[in-house]
Amino acid sequence: MAKVLVSYYSRTGHTRKMAEKIAEEMKKTELDVDLKRVEEVGVDELPGYQALIFGSPTYYGTMAWEMKKLLDESVKFHGKLRGRVGGAFSSSANVGGGNETTVLDILKALMIHGMVVQGSDRGDHYGPVAVGRPDGRALQNCEDYARQLAALVKKLFP
Repeated sequence: MAKVLVSYYSRTGHTRKMAEKIAEEMKKTELDVDLKRVEEVGVDELPGYQALIFGSPTYYGTMAWEMKKLLDESVKFHGKLRGRVGGAFSSSANVGGGNETTVLDILKALMIHGMVVQGSDRGDHYGPVAVGRPDGRALQNCEDYARQLAALVKKLFP
């Protein structure tokens, strides 16, 4: 069974709530899903997963340094995460808060590893985002994203 890591950083609980929704929905698809705060993830764990989904609040238009630190440390596995599934999500304090730039910054790191990322033609195109506390729209996008990524994981890692 494919293993999925949903990891996040959250100060207010908003990004955590999104991570919990994504992990909960992915578990329904019978994948082996670990939900962990980024501070609980050791970089050496990353190659043990077929999918890595990361969430961060937006600070100054990009991810929190705690998430950036893990992604920077992951350089030791450059080329060894190729072909795995990657995903990202974010929360911010306001509409122009930089959610999309945060999601794209995370996705860029995953693509540099050679990971497979999938956009959406509906909802949040790059990955789920929330403004403040995740509302019904944001949580629905988290559920849809989780199902979409779960289907991709199952297709690539039957």
